[in-house]
Amino acid sequence: MVPVPQTRPQAPPSLRRTPVQQRSAERLARILDACAELLDETGYEQLSTRAVASRAGVPIGSVYRFFGNKRAMVAALAHRNLDEYARRVSDRLAAAPLLDAYGAIDSVLDEFIAMKRTVPGFALVDFGVPATASGESAGERDGDGGGGDDGEGGGEEGGGTSAGSLAEDPNRQVAERLCALLATHLNRPADDDLRRKVLVGVETADALVRLAFRTDPAGDPALIDETRHLLHAYLAHWLA
Repeated sequence: MVPVPQTRPQAPPSLRRTPVQQRSAERLARILDACAELLDETGYEQLSTRAVASRAGVPIGSVYRFFGNKRAMVAALAHRNLDEYARRVSDRLAAAPLLDAYGAIDSVLDEFIAMKRTVPGFALVDFGVPATASGESAGERDGDGGGGDDGEGGGEEGGGTSAGSLAEDPNRQVAERLCALLATHLNRPADDDLRRKVLVGVETADALVRLAFRTDPAGDPALIDETRHLLHAYLAHWLA
């Protein structure tokens, strides 16, 4: 069994500038940590870039150095969540090289449930941004102002891409990452059939897990078990 590779993290497509220096990367991490905490406390609609800057202990200009608005900031948080999820699944599969298809499916589902229960902001924003609220445009700031230079120097980050990539289907991205990990672990090709099956599994699990957490804030155990049985029945023989 070859080692399970982690899918390589990439810069979030919503970043205006990509951190290069360590202090800039640490500042970005503080901003995203604060964003996640405030999502749990206030929800998405009440979230503001100014509140995030205050919680992170950075000038508002530091937030706008990375993000054009709160939607782009939340998109970067969702991207970080996906990188962390892929890392967790990869580590779990690598720790059990003889795990069969059923065990691999359990690893994928269990890590998703664990992040729903423990990772700040993940219950509201896992791998995608909430639907645009009434009156909100994906391309405009959220009214906090302060897009100018914050006095921290402008030459340390590389140019990023615009937030126009926010329309990408998050479940399709999750499925692509999982397909690569599962195919490598189980020593089978990641062909179109497997990609389609994993995508259907991801879409189904996403809907059922959301139902489980609407029913019980800790995740209804019976509904989670039903999700597990469904994934076993649908995916295991394709992964074997």
